[in-house]
Amino acid sequence: MSNSNATNAAIGENTLGLLADVRASRGLVGGARRLVRPENPHRASLGTAFIGIGASLVCGIRAIYGFSWFVAYWPTYPNPVPALIAWILLIVVLATAFVTSSIVGDRLPDWMFSLFLGLLATVIVLDVVAVWDLHDFGRHATASLTAAMALLLVITLRRGAEILISIGAIGVSLLIIILVNTDLTPQNLPAQITSLAFAVLPVVIGVMIVRGFRSMVQVELDRVLVQSTVSAPRFAVGMLASEELARLDLAAEELLDSVATGRIALPLRPKTASVAASLATELRLHLIEGRRETWLYHAITESELLGRSVTLTDKGSLAGLLDANQRDGLLAAIWLLVNDHAKKTTVRTVQVDVGPIVPVTPVVPGHKLRVPVVITTTGVPRNRVDPSTWNAIRRVGRYSDSSQNASLRVEIECFVDNPADL
Repeated sequence: MSNSNATNAAIGENTLGLLADVRASRGLVGGARRLVRPENPHRASLGTAFIGIGASLVCGIRAIYGFSWFVAYWPTYPNPVPALIAWILLIVVLATAFVTSSIVGDRLPDWMFSLFLGLLATVIVLDVVAVWDLHDFGRHATASLTAAMALLLVITLRRGAEILISIGAIGVSLLIIILVNTDLTPQNLPAQITSLAFAVLPVVIGVMIVRGFRSMVQVELDRVLVQSTVSAPRFAVGMLASEELARLDLAAEELLDSVATGRIALPLRPKTASVAASLATELRLHLIEGRRETWLYHAITESELLGRSVTLTDKGSLAGLLDANQRDGLLAAIWLLVNDHAKKTTVRTVQVDVGPIVPVTPVVPGHKLRVPVVITTTGVPRNRVDPSTWNAIRRVGRYSDSSQNASLRVEIECFVDNPADL
């Protein structure tokens, strides 16, 4: 086994082909592993491509509006050639960016993003040169304001922080140009402020919308993923463990097939024997885990949201005795307690204690067992609990609640079928 561990450590993988640091990245929540999903900051996933199309339409309308003012101001330009070149370049950039974003799909390479910003900066400089002698930048600038808003085309293809830094730099530059070039008066000040706001605010609002949409969809996907555990057997392996078992099975089949066909000679070489021993050990570990981990354990540890805030104590693995309706109610209650967005600054934690079994006197029909479930929260005052939370708790069993120091404690009396009668 030591030889196998050394070999796996050397190549950075275990016998499943998984990177060692991926498995090590699973943190501990209440003594339990949790699944940490990889993140790609460039991906325009979760349907944000539709937001990108909408942003492109808004940018196109702004370009038509700005170009109309450019045509109207044509006689007033001391030298309209730089402004005309700026608009030609901007139209080319907008069209190319729209086509490129449609082809690229979900990621804009760094060099392409840098080129995009460079071309926008060129457009702004040309427009500034064209209107500089008019000394009223906010009133006469057209291409430069549209160029700032053109960042909407890539809000779904780059990190929000990168877009905010870029629009911030453009906004500061335009502000400096206004202060240096324009003699501010009560008559022209509104035009300067309005132009600066039209250049900066749409991009900032767009970034906030994309972030909010991604967060909402990710939470809903996480809820759907965790909801699948409600119908799981009393003891089961989680989603990640199922994938690992499939890989273990494939590795074992390949090894046995190689021995059967003679590709690997007997007796096995030390390195091959170590790999076989590792496969057997990991299979045994998964079988042991599958006999003590319940659906609620997997629902909490494999959820991005619940894994950070919920701690489970279930020494007797009694959560597995709950029926489907009780499971759904308990999971919904926990989810609602954690996912209330009324106060984002408040740290919300939930402690779930299941068991031990309490003798029922007198004996209830069907010889049911009484399993106490205690939910203790921090940062969740009772008057902030959503009414649907109480409806979910009623599906688990009779309950009583108390509050102290802005925290909530719910004691649930849950009756379950006796596994000895099944």
